Amino acid sequence: MFDERRKQLRGMKEAMLVYAVTDRSWLGKERLYDQVKKTLKGGTTILQLREKDLAEKDFLEEAIEIKDLCKQYKVPFVINDNVELAKQVDADGVHVGQDDMCVKQARTIIGPDKILGVSVQTVEQALQAQSEGADYLGVGAVFPTGTKEDAVDVPYATLQQICNTVDIPVVAIGGIKLENLGRLKKSGIAGIAVVSAIFAAADIEEATKRLVKATKKLVEQESEYENLGEIDVCGRE
Repeated sequence: MFDERRKQLRGMKEAMLVYAVTDRSWLGKERLYDQVKKTLKGGTTILQLREKDLAEKDFLEEAIEIKDLCKQYKVPFVINDNVELAKQVDADGVHVGQDDMCVKQARTIIGPDKILGVSVQTVEQALQAQSEGADYLGVGAVFPTGTKEDAVDVPYATLQQICNTVDIPVVAIGGIKLENLGRLKKSGIAGIAVVSAIFAAADIEEATKRLVKATKKLVEQESEYENLGEIDVCGRE
């Protein structure tokens, strides 16, 4: 049982490397579908569809279309906040915030086999989310961000403490760019969630490739450290 759970968590952690969160702010003349395709080609490992103002009918149509696109690239597709719509389109999962539906209720609706992510800002929230069925945590904002007006600042020390306390993967979010990524070194994160660093880029595919390369290098150090913990004093795994 332990080995199976460890395998599941490891697979989830790998999927969290570069977590793209959609935003219509930089669409211009493009469709969101086209921008999502570019980041998927660049190597995004999981994608969240976030729509705050789209009509339900349009949101549904868009979700179905982008879900099929993610399936082509074998990338998990998660919907932000709207648990019922996530179930309706059979998304791979859903992500909820502290002010959205409670974690237990979300888990009940989507069932045991879907991905459930939860936004947290404290160790207490992290432990509660984990105990209620979260598969991963989004922690932030780790840097100042203009993407989310009500974002709460989370100090590096808190991010690190959350990573060291929970057993599920942690994704840092908020103002993350290629230039400041190194400041998250040794925090224990499984990956980063980004919005403008991808969707505001002039070349979305290339921006994604660079983020994937840099983030992989960053988290590899964490993986090497964790692997040491899987070997006992006699050298047995």
